[in-house]
Amino acid sequence: MKPIFKGGIPRLFFLILVVVSIVFMITDNSDSKAREAKSYLSLLLTPIQWLVDLPSRMADDVSDVLVSRRSLAKENEQLRSDVISLDQQVQQMASLTAENIRLRELLNGRERIPNEVKLAELIGVNPDPFQHQIILGKGSEDDVFIGQPVLDAGGVLGQVVEVSHYTCRVMLITDARHALPVEIIRNGFRSIALGKGTMGELELEHVPDTADVREGDLLVTSGLGKRFPYGYPVAQIVSVVRDPGQPFAIVKAVPSARLDKSRHLLLVEPAPIVPEEPTESDMLETPEDVQSQEAPANG
Repeated sequence: MKPIFKGGIPRLFFLILVVVSIVFMITDNSDSKAREAKSYLSLLLTPIQWLVDLPSRMADDVSDVLVSRRSLAKENEQLRSDVISLDQQVQQMASLTAENIRLRELLNGRERIPNEVKLAELIGVNPDPFQHQIILGKGSEDDVFIGQPVLDAGGVLGQVVEVSHYTCRVMLITDARHALPVEIIRNGFRSIALGKGTMGELELEHVPDTADVREGDLLVTSGLGKRFPYGYPVAQIVSVVRDPGQPFAIVKAVPSARLDKSRHLLLVEPAPIVPEEPTESDMLETPEDVQSQEAPANG
């Protein structure tokens, strides 16, 4: 290892530096003027120290900026993902809330129906625009039969026209081939509500021009034809056009059921047939009955 200070002059310089350092330390501790001079000297050296430290601080700032930008980008990406997830949850909650409301309405409608019913879910819609039909997830295995009335929370929706093992096809009351006996609940006027092939529109057939029919009248099933039980809401009259030159008025109505919105429906069971109780005269045996009962014994 080579010595740092080699030769006479370097050694002398080193000794001078040592002596000066000792003098500075002594004067720094004892002389106030020396301390004041040192403070001025440090003040003069501050810009130099700041310039020397500037590259390091700039490197630290750039590193912080890069790290912050990277972390912010990652945080923004996470927040976007959270927003999308929350939007999906909100949509699902809105859907579940709407379905819950529909089921509550359906339950309230069920309480007003005297007949037994079974719940069915919509699983398909006929794409043919000229046939207003839907498909339900109930079939012959669930005792569904052709002609069975179908309701929703608002009123009559249609009737079953085709049955398979696990599904059934329902014709809506707005189908152009559908006709439904109805009556006005206000005055008992009876008519036939015909489907016009347009969703949300019915028309009463052969309504005399002098008939007491008004806008806002509620139509219910009349029970004629013995397919739809009496008293179920069908539609509300929205238009009555009377032409003095025509014998019949043009009466249009809007269905009470939500034909294109309901998802859970009710299949109405037929009312049970209650056997008539025998009268007192039926319980009395006639002589002919006695003879018919004794004939085999005598034979």
